[in-house]
This record gives sequence, structure tokens and C-alpha cells, in this order.
Amino acid sequence: MTGMDETAGAAEAIARLAAKSAGEAPMTLGDLIAIMAVLRDPERGCPWDKQQNFSTIAPYTIEEAYEVADAIARGDLIDLKDELGDLLLQVVYHAQMAKEDSRFDFDAVADGIARKMIRRHPHVFGDEETREAVRVPGLWDRIKAQEAEAKRAAAGGEAPAPEGVLEGIPLNLPALTRSVKIQRRAAKVGFDWPETEQIFAKVWEELSEFYEELRGGRQAEMQEEFGDLMFVLANLARRLDIDPEAALHSANRKFARRFAHIEAALKAQGRAPEQATLEEMEALWLEAKRVEKG
Repeated sequence: MTGMDETAGAAEAIARLAAKSAGEAPMTLGDLIAIMAVLRDPERGCPWDKQQNFSTIAPYTIEEAYEVADAIARGDLIDLKDELGDLLLQVVYHAQMAKEDSRFDFDAVADGIARKMIRRHPHVFGDEETREAVRVPGLWDRIKAQEAEAKRAAAGGEAPAPEGVLEGIPLNLPALTRSVKIQRRAAKVGFDWPETEQIFAKVWEELSEFYEELRGGRQAEMQEEFGDLMFVLANLARRLDIDPEAALHSANRKFARRFAHIEAALKAQGRAPEQATLEEMEALWLEAKRVEKG
């Protein structure tokens, strides 16, 4: 297709999409994919969108996923609908850029995940004999291992060396989440404390080591020991089946809620927090706790 043909095609798509958006017929996933193609069009596209690449868009993808989780945590289903749309746009965005590089498109993404879900649920989609055979524990891990081997073989590897136990855990996961995944992997091969009490003992040990560095005032050593303390707390969360990220998000919301009570109470007195003493704010904090607990 010539450059003139491409420009004409983009102009036609723009006119069609604009007209449809002005009507009452619902916009579809196909429309969204077409919108993204127009935004990335070399001639008629958006200057900002045309400049983006996988690396520059990745932070927005992560941010949108967090906003979805936030809407769920707030119980705001109206906002959740909008945030899911924003997250879907990220998938469409990456797929469009991959299509421009002749790598894959949105249909290939959908095809891949659909096949994966069926492949990973033989106990649902398989025949009776298959459903009985997969009742053996460890099904999910076995299927993932088979998929990884097939992927390496498709990439040209003849007899790829097995990956390390911790291989494949994304580096850019939230740190607490990645800690849990690391320790879960290690636990599967037996590198784990037999008793929960031993993890508690390790928490106190790491806390003591952090306190010693705190007294010494060495910033780099303090940071290292604080990291060790957080890591073992993540391990304790794993053992107790607690999501540390969710727990910390909940604590953040609780703090913000109670501090807002302090601000509101002081505002009613014609004051701001910086005009109150710590003791006054602490009393209002305890009052907020009592209100929350009914």
C-alpha cells in the first residue's frame, strides 16, 4: 500500500469511528483496535502516541493495573468499569506496536491466552480419562513446565538446560510480591522453615540486627538490614497466607482515614494539624479508632 493509500485509509477510519461515536450504537473491541491504529498512523496519528514504544508505555500499563485494584478495594464498580477500559487499552496499545513490527497482533494475543486457559484446565476441558488423570497434585506446575519447554524448543533450543528455581520471576514486580514469589519457589524444593515459630524467631533476629545498625548510624548498613527484615516479614506473610501488598494497602487506607478524622476535628476548632501538639493529635487518633470500632 502506498503512503497515499495509507493516508486515505486512515482518513476513512477516522470518519467512520467519529460518526459511530456520535451515535447510540455501542463501540466494540474492534473499534478500539481501529482507534489505536489511527492514533499510531504515521500521517494522521497523534504526535504523542506515535512516539511511544514498549518501554515508555510499560509504566502506564502497571499504573492502570493498580488503578483497577484500587477501584476494587474501594468497591466502586462504576470506576472499575472505566479502569478496566484503561487497562484494556494498554493491551491494545502493545499489540498495535507489535503488529507494526510484524511480530503479532491483538488476535494473536487473544488466541494465545484462550489456548493457554484451555491447556491449563484439562480437569475442565479434557475428556473423562484426562480429568481423572490430572487429579494428581502439582498439575499447574507440570503444565507450566511443559509450556516452557515447548517455548524453548520453538525458539530453536534442542536440549535447553533446565531453568533455576527462581528463574522467570519478573524483576519489576512490587518488591513484597516478588519476595513472596521467591520464597514460595524456594519452599517448593524444601528450602523453608519447618515451623512458623522459626520464622517469628527470624523476624526478631532481623529486627535486632536492624536496631544495631540504627544505633551505629550507618545508612547503607541500615538499609540492608531493613531489607532483610522486610524479606522475612514477607516470608511470614506467605506462611500465614496473607497478601503483604494487600495488607500494606489496607494499612495505608486506614492511616489516611484516621488522619482525615484528625484534620476534620482540628478544622472544626479553626486549626490546622501544624497548629496542634502531638498529644492533641494522638488523642484525636484514638478517638478515630474508637469511632471505627463502633
